[in-house]
Amino acid sequence: WNDPGSHKASLLFSCLPISSAPQGERAVAGYLSEFSSHPSTMDESPLQVLTLPTAPYPDQRPGTSGLRKKVYVFQSKRNYLHNFIQSIFSSIDLRDRQGSTMVLGGDGRYFNTTAIQVIVQMAAANGVGRLVIGQNGIMSTPAVSCVIRKFKAIGGILLTASHNPGGPDGDFGIKFNIANGGPAPEAVTEKIFQISRSIEEYAICPELRVDLVTLGKQTFDLENKFKPFTVEIVDSVESYANMLRNIFDFAELKELLSGENHIRIRLDAMHGAVGPYVKRILCEELGSPANSAINCIPQEDFGGQHPDPNLTYAADLVESMKSGQYDFGAAFDGDGDRNMILGKHGFFISPSDSVAVIAANIFCIPYFQHMGVRGFARSMPSSGALDIVAKATKIQLYETPTGWKFFGNLMDAGRLSLCGEESFGTGSDHIREKDGLWAVLAWLSILATRKQSVEEIMIEHWKTYGRNYYTRYDYEEVDVDTAVEMMLELEVIISDKAFIGQNFTVGEKTYQVEKADNFEYSDPVDGSISRNQGLRIIFKDGSRIIFRLSGTGSSGATIHLYVDSYEKEASEIFQDPQVVLVT
Repeated sequence: WNDPGSHKASLLFSCLPISSAPQGERAVAGYLSEFSSHPSTMDESPLQVLTLPTAPYPDQRPGTSGLRKKVYVFQSKRNYLHNFIQSIFSSIDLRDRQGSTMVLGGDGRYFNTTAIQVIVQMAAANGVGRLVIGQNGIMSTPAVSCVIRKFKAIGGILLTASHNPGGPDGDFGIKFNIANGGPAPEAVTEKIFQISRSIEEYAICPELRVDLVTLGKQTFDLENKFKPFTVEIVDSVESYANMLRNIFDFAELKELLSGENHIRIRLDAMHGAVGPYVKRILCEELGSPANSAINCIPQEDFGGQHPDPNLTYAADLVESMKSGQYDFGAAFDGDGDRNMILGKHGFFISPSDSVAVIAANIFCIPYFQHMGVRGFARSMPSSGALDIVAKATKIQLYETPTGWKFFGNLMDAGRLSLCGEESFGTGSDHIREKDGLWAVLAWLSILATRKQSVEEIMIEHWKTYGRNYYTRYDYEEVDVDTAVEMMLELEVIISDKAFIGQNFTVGEKTYQVEKADNFEYSDPVDGSISRNQGLRIIFKDGSRIIFRLSGTGSSGATIHLYVDSYEKEASEIFQDPQVVLVT
């Protein structure tokens, strides 16, 4: 965007929000936020590329899931969106960026379409050659990863705040994924942050307008550019579905869902991006009745609900499952990468148990029959259920910090096949993101092969491997300084040598401290070290208590408390986790 022929505009009002610009100047300022549904085409005069002044913000450090803020922050702070997007483009070497292909899509939340139009204008001005966008600007996070890999793009920009609320008063997020289809590693996100702290200008092509509805290519002639800029609107559902056809046995799944002895399922897309994928794949292709999939039309405010697939926010699904009329249930989050699995009568499968069951039955999935299994991995706060399966099957297990990017490195090195997080994330090396719909088809494949119910499979698993009673408490919007001080004081306590070997008795069980530390991860692939990933108190029987501080919310800090208690006695595996862990 530093082409000698580009135009520099010094008029500050061009950078102001519409409401801030003087009446006579709103037409100029309007270039930044008013968009037509009709694209510009090459038969018009070349479009100007402008370089406009801006000022940095100190709070654009991406978390494990990108930059998340309240919608009003992006709307009210001058150039807040533009600054971060320019920082992403500037973090990519100019030689890699020029003429490259990138992918763009979002979960459909409020501000999604407005942000996409700005990003398209900035991508063109920054030398990107082709932008692949999901129809209507909507693309699930797993589909973005799939499309990045399919088109051999240099990366992609995802507009999502995942399971956070949407609407004008909700959250908005921006995440950058790299060429492998996975979240940017810490070195990249740190580079983006450092650029954002000193940014002085951004490049934009303000007259460029793209039609997000019509499938196909649109081309735009830009001033001082030898090649036209291309936008390709794609049906991301089909690309994603085609990938799944090569992973699962669709004929077997169709028999399970629509054959003579079919099971009844209930899937809740929670008005998120995955709705069209659920409808097309589970209903239209695999034959499940249309009414088995609910809330499948994406909405900017997710129907006024919190798009988080857990027992609290997917309460309607839980209640319908309790009726006993459905054999299998699942819910997905706003961008479709998280999932919750339920059995008949609302039998709940914890995320840590879910990945352990898939691991123990992994050859029910044709993909792994052909590819083999290279390794398992879980995030550090997840329960140790997967560890036990890995040990029994003699498959390498990796324990990583929270964040899917750590799994991606292992996958790219050919060391990892299946992984999961306690925060309702499950996936494999078919893409580089967690994948809610993949997890559902994995479970359905297990049901089809074993011809047992969800509950029967889970209970048999506990009898074989033991059970990890597990719970998590979140203390949200905590004052950052107070949270940091608490964590530091707690670390001093557990770091005392006298703490090791201490016994804690709860009911009839005694827990002896075997190890206590601040978790540090050394990546076996590139040798990078991630420190201060959470405080761990590990007991001799494998039970654990973990404290972790995170800042991916839109305001304040969150303190996570995880409790993981292992029970191997068959007579003790049928209790309520909340009862066990409280007593």
